[in-house]
Amino acid sequence: MSELFDAVDALVASRSVLPPPAERKRLRAAHGLTIDEVATALKVRRATVSGWEAGKTEPRPPERDAYARLLDKLAELYPAPTTPAAPEQGTPVPETEGSTGEPAPAPDVRARAGAPVAEAAAVTATEKTQTGNTQAPASAPAPVAPPEAATPPVRTTSPSSTSHRPGVEKAASAGTPADGGDPRFANGPLAVVDVDTDGQVLAYCTGGLVLDVPAKSLPSLVEWTLREARLGAPRLSGSGKDADPLLVLTPSALERYGLPVALTDEERHAGRLPEDHKVIKQLVRTDWKLTKRGLGPWARIYRPATGSDRQCVQLGIPSWNALDPRSWGHAGQLPPADLARVLGVYASRVMTPRGSTAVTGLELMTALHPPTRASEPDATGKRHSEHNPGSLGKDPVDCAPCEAPDGHPLLKDLARFHVRGPGEKLFEEAYDWARPMTDDECTLRHLVGIDVNMAFAAGANGLVVGLGGPTHVKAPVFDAKLPGSWLVDLSHVDLSRVKTGKDKWADLDASLLPSPFTPSGERPQVPAWYATPTVAYAVELGYEVRPLEAYVRYENGRYLDGWYNRLRDAFLATMADLGVHADLSPADFLAAMDGYKERDPELAIVVSAVKATVKGGLGKLRERPRGEGWKPGQAWRALARPTWRPDIRAAVISRTRINLHRKIVKHAAFTGQYPVAVLSDCVVYAADGPSPLDFLPYRDGKPLPGGFKLGINPGLVKWEGTQSVLWGEEVRERFNAPELNLARYIKDGQVTDKDSGE
Repeated sequence: MSELFDAVDALVASRSVLPPPAERKRLRAAHGLTIDEVATALKVRRATVSGWEAGKTEPRPPERDAYARLLDKLAELYPAPTTPAAPEQGTPVPETEGSTGEPAPAPDVRARAGAPVAEAAAVTATEKTQTGNTQAPASAPAPVAPPEAATPPVRTTSPSSTSHRPGVEKAASAGTPADGGDPRFANGPLAVVDVDTDGQVLAYCTGGLVLDVPAKSLPSLVEWTLREARLGAPRLSGSGKDADPLLVLTPSALERYGLPVALTDEERHAGRLPEDHKVIKQLVRTDWKLTKRGLGPWARIYRPATGSDRQCVQLGIPSWNALDPRSWGHAGQLPPADLARVLGVYASRVMTPRGSTAVTGLELMTALHPPTRASEPDATGKRHSEHNPGSLGKDPVDCAPCEAPDGHPLLKDLARFHVRGPGEKLFEEAYDWARPMTDDECTLRHLVGIDVNMAFAAGANGLVVGLGGPTHVKAPVFDAKLPGSWLVDLSHVDLSRVKTGKDKWADLDASLLPSPFTPSGERPQVPAWYATPTVAYAVELGYEVRPLEAYVRYENGRYLDGWYNRLRDAFLATMADLGVHADLSPADFLAAMDGYKERDPELAIVVSAVKATVKGGLGKLRERPRGEGWKPGQAWRALARPTWRPDIRAAVISRTRINLHRKIVKHAAFTGQYPVAVLSDCVVYAADGPSPLDFLPYRDGKPLPGGFKLGINPGLVKWEGTQSVLWGEEVRERFNAPELNLARYIKDGQVTDKDSGE
């Protein structure tokens, strides 16, 4: 009889009532849960939960009953908002954006009544990109307006500050959030503050909203922002903090609030205004404080928190070089509304900028993995702060001596001019390698460069890194699953014969390949320090390794997975808005990439900023001294951060370089073609034709397994540039440099000086 009861229970569970896919996502995000957390709890893959929320698949027993139970409990905590009355024909409807509470795909948006046809098409295209159902177009899609460009209804913030959208009628009551989410942040994450020709101060928010600002001074502007503007963004993690509102001040706003339009040379070098500036005195008199970096390009103005009440506003000042052109292009010169759009897209898909893209990249790691969380209630019902598992914690840890950069306090006893060799220093960096062309390659017509998309982000995906400090081990047995730094001799690894699969070996011309073990591509001659992915690759190639010693990290985890997922989704969603989708055929992908930046130059800025966030965030893991009177052997400010982790940076770079070398070996073994030059994530090959399709071995539209594949996803490749073989030979002869790295110049062919390797 019990078996019959079990069968009946299984039938009931198989039909557990579930809310619609969009509601599933809303409930999860409302509780601050990530897709990864739900997947872990239900013991399924992340992609499975994503499929349930996208409506692609439905859960089956036994997970369905548990999933329904989770959603039922969340629905009790977060009832669905009351559906507003249907708008009149032609009136824009508020757009529902995806939660920023987890590393999710592009914001979940739906075409709505009255929305322009082009916009609805853009929304549909974005959705299809997320679900993988887009049909490959015959040619590059026409330019489309991204979902964020839509004009939501007018909202007012309070009797003392009005809002308006030129040409748009009022359609929603005050207090209705723009995204249907947290009413505290109804007007978005940020505003660009400007002064119009009539002298009125305006705050340009995301979605086209414009607020009238009554504040007459910087302290009153901060007060207004916190009390009335309803700016900010919800936390990205359940144990994290909400994002503080960001105000971006234009030159006219700087003048209105008594700040200089540009910094003097001395102020620019110091990175801030002097402490005796009149505006800083105004802030002090009204009990506002500045963080240690003072009032500079990125400033934080706050009052000490009382309980859970945070009072903090961030300023960004483009004319003081807050938006570095190397990351943000011409964003600093955009009109206020356009700048609000660019920063708003970035904020919704990555996070509200906290400084440079490098700073934001690092802050994103912490936002997704806060160092502490609230404990379970104790006997008195109180909760306490405790370590958040999977995070780097709240205290910094020492690196291993081999991981320490020159000048680190761990090395203070070294002789002043001592140069550490490979047996003393971990040196995991990106490739900078080139070789002379062979006679056969010189008979070909073209040099074609391909570039790996988001290469360092892809290197971080799924990577196990240390969470705590290192443990020193003598003569260890190598463990590819254990992150750390290993002193090992890899000089015996011979690339002329390598393993390319299970019981499958390939004979190659090692003289035409870079070594995978050094950034210069030169074969190592002595024992050296390597990160785990590098040593693991030597084993993968079929060679035994015997480390002499190691610094390993037994406390470890996939710390960067959420970070990678969020940046990947931001990149793919923005590229989809630009007409480049994730499932295009090789030829259609190349066509879509041709001139994609011109389709929407503002969104192209967001793409650039997302890429810079990846590289800059990883670079910050080993930030070096920045002036401040530092001397070798002394500690510098960055060392006090839990996120100062050179070992994590080294592991990501190691894995990125190894991923690239693996593809190069697969390609050489299958085609007999070898790279002419490699620079970081760009590889140059000699070919008969000018296109990557002229040398990449596609068969029936399918790429070589494990080799290079054209596409927009991180880890896949795009066309970087093509020059003639004659061009390559000419520039090398002109500079008398037979190994000039042509990958550095393949994009536009402009060589202005001899390659310095920098």
